[in-house]
This record gives sequence, structure tokens and C-alpha cells, in this order.
Amino acid sequence: MAKRTKGRAVDGILLLNKPEGISSNKALQQAKSVYFAQKAGHTGALDPLATGMLPICFGEATKFTQFLLDTDKTYIVRAQLGERTTTSDSDGEIVSTKEVNVTREQLTKEIAAFVGESDQYPSMYSALKYQGRPLYKYAREGIEVPRKCRKINVFSLSFDEFDEQSNVLQMTAHVSKGTYIRTIVDDLGENLGCGAHVIMLHRTAVGQYPADKMVSLDEIEALLAKAKEEELAPSTYLDSLLLPIDTALTDLPVVEITKEQGGIFSHGQAVELPITLPDGAIKVVADGVFIGTGERNSNGHLKVKRGLASQQDDYVKPE
Repeated sequence: MAKRTKGRAVDGILLLNKPEGISSNKALQQAKSVYFAQKAGHTGALDPLATGMLPICFGEATKFTQFLLDTDKTYIVRAQLGERTTTSDSDGEIVSTKEVNVTREQLTKEIAAFVGESDQYPSMYSALKYQGRPLYKYAREGIEVPRKCRKINVFSLSFDEFDEQSNVLQMTAHVSKGTYIRTIVDDLGENLGCGAHVIMLHRTAVGQYPADKMVSLDEIEALLAKAKEEELAPSTYLDSLLLPIDTALTDLPVVEITKEQGGIFSHGQAVELPITLPDGAIKVVADGVFIGTGERNSNGHLKVKRGLASQQDDYVKPE
């Protein structure tokens, strides 16, 4: 007997505005439950303290999560100067308190010093794993484990505001994948000689996705209530919030093929084209429809890298 799959087959990307106080996985599970989706995954965790853009990939979109994990991110961050904590944010315990004596000129100079490529050691309170276990679990037990230094790129870090009464600094950061804003703030505090930690972190963009496309869990619940009141299926409103799968692939080169060639590609066979294909992953569009990603094989032909199973039924299997 075939195993029954719980949930419905729904494909697309939801730009969830994650609320403060819950983990990214908790937010994912809530979104998956509301959509009654068979399959879902998020792309780049936010700490419970953090809010903002958390792309949720449903169904076939989960095949392309790596492209969103690898893209750059933008954040608004507020830092409390004068206090350093165990976690580099307000969820941790204060380990040192120092007087704040900084000028705006000094802040501008020290903030600007972080722009560009550098090496960064991940925080012990990150979700990165060591021997299959998240670092933060070791940290909570007071265990320090080796961490690999990673290359990061701070494309921009702007000095937005500084309240001299509360010693709260606000910045906007545009950074490469894997950059820990908490670590930047902690390092900035040490460079200023007073310590600092994150008290607010809001992600406004993932790659090319703009902030105005985000939707909150409260907004989703309101749409559910509206559908119920109007005696409509929940999907009537919910599915309209989903972005097409290929919006995650805006940085990839595009190759357009015919519907007939799309049939060959969608059934796992390489397609010979009269062009020289670029290196790396390629976004493949057949007769105006996105059907997956491909790459150049050793013969220079287009082969499947990640195909959409949902597209196979639209094509006749080639002989």
C-alpha cells in the first residue's frame, strides 16, 4: 500500500516577516501548518531575537534553497554600547560594563573600517554545527570548541543614528552570506573600548527580494479568517502571497529552449544547443516556462542539475 502524504502539494516562496521571540524553525512549522503544505524549508535562520525576512520555500521550491542561502542579506541593527554580553546580544548575560566616551567622528571611522572582505570567527552561540551538534548547545554547557574562520564581505555598513542619552547605535548592514552581525557589533564595541551588544536586528532583504513583499503570521491568520468568513478555501488568499520559484534564481544566466527540448530536459536527457553554454548553474526556460536549472556537460550540451517534477506531466517523454 502506498504511503499517504500529509498535506497538499503547494509550490512557491513565501517572504515571511518573522516575529521576535520564536526560532526560525518554529516560524517555518507555523507557516507549513497554515498552508497545509507537504514540504517546506527556510533559507537562512534568524535568531529568536531577530525579526524580518525569512524566505519559506514550499514544495518544489525546496530544491533551490541553496541559492537563497548563498545570496547577500541586508539588516537594520541597533547596538547597546557600554555593555558586552556572553551571546553578543540581549539574550545573553552581561559580562562587562564600561563607560561610553565616543564621538560621532570616532563612530563613523570605526564603522567604516568593517567594510570590505575580512575573516570572521563564528559565534559560539551560532547554529553552525561541530561534530553534528549546534555550537550554541556547547556554549550553553560552557564548552568551547574549535571554529573555522570564514571569509565574509561587508558590502556596506552605514552609521544611521546614535542616541547619546541611551548610548544606542543604529546601523544598516549589507553583507555576504554567513556574516554574523552580532560578531561585528561585539568587535566594534571592543574597538571602541566600551563593549557593545545587539538589542535589535531586523532583516530587510535577502538577495533581490524587497522588504515590501514580506508578510507576517498575523496577516496570514487574518487572510485565513477572511476566507472562512467568505466560505472560500484558505488557498484562495494564501497562495496569492507566494512568489514563483524562479524568483530565487535572478542571479543565474538564462537559457531559453523550445517546448520540445523542454520535454527532453524534463525527462533527464541532455539537450544539444547551437550555443556555448556558460559555466556553472543555468536557469532553464522552455517556451516561456521555468523548468529547472541545468549545467554544461563534458560534451557542451545542457544537462539537468535540478528539474521540476511538477513539469514532467506537461511533456511527452521522448523516445
